[in-house]
Amino acid sequence: MRVLLIGANGYLGRYVADRLLADPAVQLTALGRGDDADVRFDLATGSPGALTRFLDAVHPGVVVNCAGATRGGARELTRHNTVAVATICESLRRSGCGARLVQLGCAAEYGPSQPGSSTAEDAVPRPGGPYGVSKLAATELVLGSGLDAVVLRVFSPVGPGTPAGSPLGRLAEAMRRAMQSGDGELKLSGLGVQRDFVDVRDVARAVHAASLSAAQGVVNIGTGRAVRLRDAAAVLARVAGYGGTLHEIDVPQGGHPQGHGPLHGGHGRASSLAAIGAPRSEATAEQLAAAPPAAAYPYPDGCGAWQQADVRTARDRLGWRPRINLEESLADIWMEAACRI
Repeated sequence: MRVLLIGANGYLGRYVADRLLADPAVQLTALGRGDDADVRFDLATGSPGALTRFLDAVHPGVVVNCAGATRGGARELTRHNTVAVATICESLRRSGCGARLVQLGCAAEYGPSQPGSSTAEDAVPRPGGPYGVSKLAATELVLGSGLDAVVLRVFSPVGPGTPAGSPLGRLAEAMRRAMQSGDGELKLSGLGVQRDFVDVRDVARAVHAASLSAAQGVVNIGTGRAVRLRDAAAVLARVAGYGGTLHEIDVPQGGHPQGHGPLHGGHGRASSLAAIGAPRSEATAEQLAAAPPAAAYPYPDGCGAWQQADVRTARDRLGWRPRINLEESLADIWMEAACRI
């Protein structure tokens, strides 16, 4: 089976590529904007006609799209997440290859959900920001294309390679800096948010399973368990061997950090401050950990305080279940952060 993988150099795409290459029945071709892609092509600006000619020449049985943007303005997000998918769908419709499409969506398409609930695929999407809107528009394009297609709505991917601007990536970087400088106190904000964290390697397994299945429509990929960020922070501290105090602070919407609890004001060496939910920017990792934009707090992903996936469809239609627990994912995140100490 020949698989065309789009976005092989991204966070998810790298693990999807590894998983597909481990299958001896798969012949993998990578398409992307980078020099190391087998074929260079920019979906945001390339024409459907050019991509159609390539599809007819390569004749893949499956096209997997892991490409997209998670940060930027509405125009940039629309170009990379929506227009790009429109190009893929139009090219597949024109092509004679008859390939199956596996599109990676995201939980931000659902928007906020009721605390304590599990979000199933039939929930009405109400994205709370431009990223979720752009990804939902892509999903609608796929579902309305008439193609043999499935959309995997990935909840909160974690594990080795977690971007420094993600909540757990920021947390690991802040802890690394505290340990490197000998800080006895680590001040953190945004820890009340609860997310369904799924290991990136399990996501890659789901993509592989979806490529081989006949499932269509939307399929949630998560663990079915929401974890509070403060609990993840405690696990990471244990994994890292950080003996200092984790001091939680609140950041009101549009306001400035306000401490609470007996440790407010700090003690020992100067403490570190990190807002776990703040969006990624082009700043350095040190700047990201030290000075988050409070106006974006507390839910920059537009998902509210709670998200938890209903994963029964993935189990029933893909035969997929998550295998890697959050502690192992956090240990791998910390291993990478510790290498920078």
